[in-house]
Amino acid sequence: MKVVITDYPDTMGRNLAYEEAILKRGIPGCETICYLYRGDKEELKRLVSDADAVLTAFLYFDKELLDSATGMKCICFNATGYNAVDYEEACRRNIGIVPIGEYCTGEVADHTMALILALARGLKHYGHDIDDLKRWQYYSGQKLRRISGMTMGILGLGKIGRAVAERAKSFGIHVIAYDPYLPTEIARKTGAELVSLPEIAERCHIITNHMILSEENRGLLDEKFFGSLKQCPIFVNTGRGEVVNHKALVKALDEGRVFGAGLDVLAQENPDLAQEELAGRENVIITPHAAFYTIETLKALQDISCENVVHYLRGEYDLVNRIVNRDRLVL
Repeated sequence: MKVVITDYPDTMGRNLAYEEAILKRGIPGCETICYLYRGDKEELKRLVSDADAVLTAFLYFDKELLDSATGMKCICFNATGYNAVDYEEACRRNIGIVPIGEYCTGEVADHTMALILALARGLKHYGHDIDDLKRWQYYSGQKLRRISGMTMGILGLGKIGRAVAERAKSFGIHVIAYDPYLPTEIARKTGAELVSLPEIAERCHIITNHMILSEENRGLLDEKFFGSLKQCPIFVNTGRGEVVNHKALVKALDEGRVFGAGLDVLAQENPDLAQEELAGRENVIITPHAAFYTIETLKALQDISCENVVHYLRGEYDLVNRIVNRDRLVL
C-alpha cells in the first residue's frame, strides 16, 4: 500500500512523522510519502500514479490528477470540507471521498464570536493606536455599537452554526438563520427562525457564514446581496471563502455598507497577501484559516484523518468516520 500526504507548504507545518506512524502501524509495510506541493503538477501526478490513498485538505484533485491516479481507492481529507475533488469523477472511478465528520465545532464557534466581538469593540484600531501611535483616545475610532439586542443572521445552521447561535444568545443577540436544507424541527430546537437570504440582508446587524461549499452557493454572497444590506452589519466568514464574491465584499466595505469583516478564509486557500485587497484595513480582521486550531483539535484532526485512511484501505468501511459518496461506490 502507498499513501501520499500532500498539501500546500503553509498547511503542512504539523508533525507529519506522527501521521506516518499511524498509517504504518495500521497498515504494516505501508509506504508513505509527504509532499509539499509548490505548483509542480507533473511531479504530483507522478507521485499519485501508484498511490492507494491521498491525504490532503486543500489540493484540488481534478480529472487530470485522477486520470494519473489509476490505483486510487480513496481521497481522505484532514478537514470537514470535501470540495477539493471532482466529485463526479471520483464517483465514476469508484474512489471514496472521506472527510472528517466533526472535530472542531467549539473552536470554530469560539473563533467566530471572537471575530465578532473584536470588530464590534474596535480592537484592531485600538491596538494600532496604543502600539504604533502611542495614542490614548477611546473616541478615535469607529462609533461602536452595543451588540445586546442586535440580530444575527447565521448562514448554514449545521453543528457549527448552532454552536454559534448558543454563544450569541448569551450576549443577548437575537438569532435568525438561512438554511434551505435544514429540517424545520431542528431549527425550532435551536430557537432560530428560518428566513430567506433577502431577509437576512434586510434585518441583520451581524451576518456569519457557516455553509459548506456547493455549486449552488458558490459566489452566493455577491454584489446583489451586499448591495441590499440595510443595517451596515458586521460580516464574518469562518466557512468557505468561495461562498463570497470578494470583489463585492471589498466594494461593500469601501461604500460603508459593511461595518467590518472578520475572515478566516479568503477567495484562495493559498492567497497572495501582498495583493489581497481585504488586507491592511482597520475594520477587517483576517486569520489564516485558523478557526479550527487548538493543540487538542490538531491531534484529533491527525488521528481521525489517518485512521480513516487505515480503515478504508483495510476494507473496514463501517469504521470510517464519514464516506460522503458511499451510495455511489461499489465496496
